[in-house]
Amino acid sequence: MAVPVAVIVGASRDPSKYGNISLRAHRDAGYRVIGVNPSGGKIEGLPVARSLDEVRDRPIQRVSLYVPPEVGVGLLDQIAQLQPREVWLNPGAASRVLLVRAQELGLPIVEGCSIVDVKLRPVRDG
Repeated sequence: MAVPVAVIVGASRDPSKYGNISLRAHRDAGYRVIGVNPSGGKIEGLPVARSLDEVRDRPIQRVSLYVPPEVGVGLLDQIAQLQPREVWLNPGAASRVLLVRAQELGLPIVEGCSIVDVKLRPVRDG
């Protein structure tokens, strides 16, 4: 069986931010993790794409959003092209507009904390 791929949108270099905690949590839970951050490069030793267009891995199990809803709604068309099995809207990432657009695109939305889902309690460093 292939290693599941998790795309973390809003990946952060700051270890106290949930966009960084999520990278580590998914990695530790056995996912192949790809962060998305306009700076690119690597975070926590993991590859970081500058945009969703740079994500080449397939199939994608999960896209997890750590961006404000007004940013997230603008990414939904690109997320739909990735055909993920699930799209996690972490606390603060959802809005009515985003949910309506996601439904129109047929995206498999999960509202909740993807860190908790991988059985890790989100503890901030520092």
